[in-house]
Amino acid sequence: MNESCKTISERKGFSLAEVLAALTIAAMILVAVLGIYSRAEHSATAAIRKLDSSRLPAEILQRIAEDLDKIIASDSETRITIENKFDKGLPTARLTIQKSIYDGKDDPQMFEEIIWQAGYDYDSGANGLALYRSHSGMALEDKLLDEKRKDWEKAYSLVPICTGVTFFKIQVPRGENFQDAWVSPSPPPGIKVTISFAQPFETVSGTLDVPEAEKIVRTIAIDRTRKLRFEIPVSQEQQAKTEEKEQEKSNEKQNAK
Repeated sequence: MNESCKTISERKGFSLAEVLAALTIAAMILVAVLGIYSRAEHSATAAIRKLDSSRLPAEILQRIAEDLDKIIASDSETRITIENKFDKGLPTARLTIQKSIYDGKDDPQMFEEIIWQAGYDYDSGANGLALYRSHSGMALEDKLLDEKRKDWEKAYSLVPICTGVTFFKIQVPRGENFQDAWVSPSPPPGIKVTISFAQPFETVSGTLDVPEAEKIVRTIAIDRTRKLRFEIPVSQEQQAKTEEKEQEKSNEKQNAK
């Protein structure tokens, strides 16, 4: 009995220094874990924000491409006009797609017209553009909705798509350069659409622009049946080897003769 009591009395607890050291180590580990979690959460939020910021421009560009695919045909009665200008210093554009048909009297009638255009957004108060889309003509885009539209609604065909646009430009590729206007009766071979929602900055000329990295660009082919000419870049070493092989083949043919 005395021996067991003696054993219990000899047991010692943790000292104050040991407890403080354990708490300090635990706090350091906790701070490190929270720091890693915070950085991971920040990276995930930035990635999601970047995906969200590119989703809307991609959807807009896809809708423009679908409008072109739907209306453009092989006949010559489809016309595209493109205009670019600056509105309050911001680059804006207007794309008009028209398709005409002929009635029984051989008179042209507007079958379908789609307009994409951007204009300065006076309602929001922000220094940005509002993007609009218009559909009109004999061809109904949505029979259920278009047939129920009132007369005063039909007078305002431009429908706002989004706001906050800071750069909207439509160009026609012409070799290595780009053309800002197109009024020819025949459709262009393709168009380049550029859109951005980034914060604009003032250029030397006094207009507004956005960084190139923040611009979402899509090139849309109009006549997809045309023949595309392209060249595969070849290095000088590969070109020398090709010329050497051709020379060997030529020598073999001469020796065979």
